[in-house]
Amino acid sequence: MTTPQDLPFTQLFINGEWKPSKSGSTFEVRNPHTGAVSGISASATTEDCREAVDAAYRAFLTWENSDYSVRQNIFLKAAQIVASEKYMHKVQEAIATETAATPDWSFFNWASTQNLLVSAAAMVRELKGEAFPSATGGHVMVQRRPVGVILGIAPWNAPFSLSIRAVMGPIICGNTVILKSSEHSPRTQALVAELFHEAGLPKGVLNFISMSRESSPEVTADIIANPKLRMLNFTGSHRVGRILAQEAGKHLKPCIFELGGKSPTVVLDDADVEQAAKAIVYAAMVNAGQVCMSAERVIVQRDVSEALINAVVQMSKKLTAGNPSTNPLPPLFSQDSAENVISLIRQAVESGAELLLGDVARDGAVVQPHILRGVDKNQPLWRQEAFGPVTTFAVCDTIDEAVELANDSDYTLSAALWTSSLESAMRVAPKIRSGFININGSTFHSERFFGPHGLGGSSGYGDFDVEHFTQKRGLVFHAPGRKYPLVEKVCGK
Repeated sequence: MTTPQDLPFTQLFINGEWKPSKSGSTFEVRNPHTGAVSGISASATTEDCREAVDAAYRAFLTWENSDYSVRQNIFLKAAQIVASEKYMHKVQEAIATETAATPDWSFFNWASTQNLLVSAAAMVRELKGEAFPSATGGHVMVQRRPVGVILGIAPWNAPFSLSIRAVMGPIICGNTVILKSSEHSPRTQALVAELFHEAGLPKGVLNFISMSRESSPEVTADIIANPKLRMLNFTGSHRVGRILAQEAGKHLKPCIFELGGKSPTVVLDDADVEQAAKAIVYAAMVNAGQVCMSAERVIVQRDVSEALINAVVQMSKKLTAGNPSTNPLPPLFSQDSAENVISLIRQAVESGAELLLGDVARDGAVVQPHILRGVDKNQPLWRQEAFGPVTTFAVCDTIDEAVELANDSDYTLSAALWTSSLESAMRVAPKIRSGFININGSTFHSERFFGPHGLGGSSGYGDFDVEHFTQKRGLVFHAPGRKYPLVEKVCGK
């Protein structure tokens, strides 16, 4: 029998030291498939978080002036360390234990991070200013300077890679960071602090905190209110994003949000149906649909609709959810999430949608793939992010109708367009309101140097780049002998 003493204990990392909460408070982390406690984590108090902000503030005074080569070398060292077999096993084991991810998804979370870190190291090349003549007759120099102390909040669904993304842009730009983990995956996300510490990042530049779900609202609000904190970035649901935006708005602090998605795939009648079907199933079902770029809506022209729908249904039938060690799809991250997905499907079916695949049931947190056609556009399943293994089909006749349906959403994160015509791609894709549009590819894709990023609404705004993690500051050098009429008129000089 496993006892609390046998379970992994995740501590806070503040000013270069691992430590428990000052109050000794902790919370349990449970595996969503088995329901068993997989670990214990320290639950940070307001006092712990203020200490973390203070440490980051002190470190910023030095780190903002650090040599670019120093920052770059630390990131390249981190990329080398994370590629080791030791980190491969640590990351994959932690993700699987905490989130019940499949081996493929755990591997992807680890494997993608080396390129992320190398790409971040290259961002120092963008930390350049500009110069131009001043209207005063002098000269203007514009510098890119770091913002200051930044709060980064990363989610549980890709806990290692998204935690690295939450901190890498700010740190390489000269900011210091407090990384707040999800209550579902603190051990996995704490590995990011461990990695950078091992790579030689100075103490205080990156601090790690975790806290229970119950204490999070109050403690997070206190962090945001701290005058030493300058901005925050968050990846997660639009519901939490709105709460954070309201808290930040009280203090007029800028935010960068990557929130939800209801990604549309538009399939024109000249598309490669077989390839489109593969991309749709992949994007809709990977990690059981628990990805912000999941293909939740497919809009297809009538001439190829039956062939496409049949291909997607037949492929999806072979993807079973359950034990992540033996099934291609994992359970959802909680039974509440599974119940929400089933509720959305049930409402749509009761309102007339055609159920093409699925049983409208759950087994604990396990939900099997569901495919629907003809979901009413006023139903929550069309309008809200499901975050589960479900996608809907809408059949249309014209390209204009397809674009209208694709844009009939408050989400703007990612999209896909399938066509064999270059002319159609160039003409139609720009009409789809999305920060990232994949031509003849899946919605589940992003580029290291660009996106995806929302265009507002429930997908958020801003991007994790140099532009957003620095500020432009102008230095105006005035020409000698400038005239000051008021003084000279009154004082005669």
